[in-house]
Amino acid sequence: MFVRQKKNQSGLVSVQVIDKSRGKYRVVKTIGSSNDPQQITILVLNGEAWIRERSGRAEFDFEQVDGLFEQFLAGISSIHIIGPSLLLGGIFDAIGFNAIPEELFRKLVIARLCYPVSKLKTTEYLRRYEGYIIDEDQIYRYLDKLNKTQKRQVQCISYKHTLGVLNQQISVVFYDVTTLYFEIKQEDELRKPGFSKDGKHQNPQILLGLLVSTGGYPLAYDIFKGSKFEGHTMMPVLNLFRRKYKLSQLAVVADAGLLSGSNIEALRLNGYQYIIGARLKNEPAGLKTAILGLSLKDGQSAELLRNDGSRLIINYSQARAIKDNDNRQRAIRRLEKMLKTGKLTKSQINNKGYNRLLKMEGEIDVLLDPEKIALDSKWDGLKGYITNTTLTMQEIITNYGHLWQIEKAFRIAKTDLNVRPIYHRLQRRIEAHICIAFTAYKVYKELERLLKEKKSSLSPEKAIEIAKTIYCINAVKPKSKESVAKIILTSDEQRNLASLFDF
Repeated sequence: MFVRQKKNQSGLVSVQVIDKSRGKYRVVKTIGSSNDPQQITILVLNGEAWIRERSGRAEFDFEQVDGLFEQFLAGISSIHIIGPSLLLGGIFDAIGFNAIPEELFRKLVIARLCYPVSKLKTTEYLRRYEGYIIDEDQIYRYLDKLNKTQKRQVQCISYKHTLGVLNQQISVVFYDVTTLYFEIKQEDELRKPGFSKDGKHQNPQILLGLLVSTGGYPLAYDIFKGSKFEGHTMMPVLNLFRRKYKLSQLAVVADAGLLSGSNIEALRLNGYQYIIGARLKNEPAGLKTAILGLSLKDGQSAELLRNDGSRLIINYSQARAIKDNDNRQRAIRRLEKMLKTGKLTKSQINNKGYNRLLKMEGEIDVLLDPEKIALDSKWDGLKGYITNTTLTMQEIITNYGHLWQIEKAFRIAKTDLNVRPIYHRLQRRIEAHICIAFTAYKVYKELERLLKEKKSSLSPEKAIEIAKTIYCINAVKPKSKESVAKIILTSDEQRNLASLFDF
């Protein structure tokens, strides 16, 4: 609506309120008429006042608004990242880790998920982005306390939560080992050189044994000397876990790297059921002849009996056969290249990797052995599983296939959580560092589960990335001096994440 002045034939000026809706002009109210300019001005002001009263429109003093905005800006006391605390802190609490009262534990776990760096740089991150002031010495003192009094409680909390997620049923567990190296040259009782899965054979390292459930939820862990044979780490972790939670029946799934006669015997004597990857070419000659005599088609399986009474399940996959052949052909091309340059000598004739395809001819000539290559190709596509369970062949293969979950756990720990290299020197702080990474991985897995449950297309990594862009403004009201906080959500992806997790 607006005020119109209309000159009449009588010479008077009518002051009217006009509404233009649906493309037509309509007189809503005639305020009055006059030929006195001063009176016309008054009528116009009255018309504008009538419009304001009818529409409820307030008259803004923009100078005053600008002043209020300046007061608001002056009242801001801090701006800090709040998203990780709302998202990951909420999950941390829901799992039950808030039973550990120290706020620093929560901060270190969330920082490991969002900004996995050294403890010194963690203090800088917390100060700069969260306004949390703490020094490196305080972190080290807390790490000592965590290792001494809270490490077991962390694993118990994780176990109880996983038990709830899996409907109070944990009957199958998955075990594997990885290596974590140190950027030092001097070894000690714990940190020793050994076979490194990171290719850092000259660096002192430790072994990390991890036990996870179906779905990849972390259950327990332990660390061992870097020089220890990985096969000797499994039984201590399993026995402690079963004793701690009073589990009578437990089936263990493990990689072929943990296969040894002593391990299988220990599993059997301790009443465990097991599914372990087999090294088919290391089986006795009679069993190898029986394996190669099988005529399996793609996806088919067969069962043989081992000398110790355990079952040996053999599965054939055409895709695996193609991959095995491709790997061998690449190795043959590499060996041929080395033969041409004279880099291969009789010292390379051994059973390590594809060196098994070489042979000696005469006193000095090293050649590829066609017979060995032909024999090796007979194993293409075959995969074996050793078990004492009564599960069907397909159930055994399916359960073993879940080992990728633990491989994923190690990959996430080493990449997203940057659990290595480790810079700590004292064993108690190394163990506390691993405890924080274990807790962070548990929070990561729960975030992954919740996103799937909520049918979100977000990955955990993307959700964390979005959370890191959500800030909170703290300000003080000019008159009341009351402190107020406001979460700033400026994008659709921020609002979507906040809606998903109700913050």
